[in-house]
Amino acid sequence: MAHVSSNDVQRLFLQAILSRGILSYAHAQALREKCVASVLAADDSLDIEYQDGRPAWEAFVTNINQALDCLDLDFRQLSDEQTGREMYGLVNRKGDEIAQMATDYTPAEITFFKAIVEQIMLSPRHAYSISSLAALREVSHFKSNMTKTQAEIVLGSFVARGWLVKSARGRYSLSTRTLLELGPYLKSTYPDEHLECNICFEMITRGVACYTPNCQTRIHYHCFQRHRRRSSKCPSCSADWPQEQGKPLHAVGEDAVKEGQEEGRQVRRRDTEEAESGDDEQLEEPTYMEDDEQTPSQSQGTQRRPGGGSMSMDGAEDEAGPSTQTQRRASRRSGRH
Repeated sequence: MAHVSSNDVQRLFLQAILSRGILSYAHAQALREKCVASVLAADDSLDIEYQDGRPAWEAFVTNINQALDCLDLDFRQLSDEQTGREMYGLVNRKGDEIAQMATDYTPAEITFFKAIVEQIMLSPRHAYSISSLAALREVSHFKSNMTKTQAEIVLGSFVARGWLVKSARGRYSLSTRTLLELGPYLKSTYPDEHLECNICFEMITRGVACYTPNCQTRIHYHCFQRHRRRSSKCPSCSADWPQEQGKPLHAVGEDAVKEGQEEGRQVRRRDTEEAESGDDEQLEEPTYMEDDEQTPSQSQGTQRRPGGGSMSMDGAEDEAGPSTQTQRRASRRSGRH
């Protein structure tokens, strides 16, 4: 019989987290209780017991993070932007593009995901969302054999696995899982677009903004409700705020986009400046395959259930073909002629 120790509680808990991705505080507590019960079932002589309550949970999280420290990982908390519910997941502390964790998404699918995330982050008026058409259009901006039908399947997997949220309007936005697990990447890659709530200081992609000119206050919906119970004024400029979210407050998120409003493709300023100095490069036009042009290997790859594990944001472009940035240069170059 294998040796069992109290440390196995942490090991079982981490294994469960890796298989689930992100989970609520209540779910995490129930999971911890089951891990303790499983270890005691294997050896009831161990001096461990499940303790309920916030202090015991915080001590457990501290121990988990001490064990993860050598891996540059954190077991971290983030509030759901809509409900304010406390959520937890594993986060890579590094803000670079080193792989977050293992993934079975293909390089082309990861590049597709990164392109969608970029358009969401760069969306005008702080809409932090893009239409289904705009999302599918991203396939044509990097070299890939992915067809429209395959792209739709991959998009569906991003939603099913909790990386993106699709609204009733058919718009894609970042999920709580993406904000939590890829938070360092988003902050380092899009510093100008990375906005924080003035109440909880977490990243905001859904909420309300003050209507006063030059006031930069933006807060989550759940933070608005909590603040409004204490005060009827903006926490920054002291302008009068309504009892409920809505006019004259401005929307942050997809409500900032009106129905039928035109959406152009967004390009980061840095990429535009690099494109200006890269005109002497040999460039290729973006390619986009119709469904009847797909290669057998690509078709077979899409029929498997795409994705799994955590999302890797590194190494996708080298294997998928020229980067999105290179294709932007091509589009810009062709537009000059």
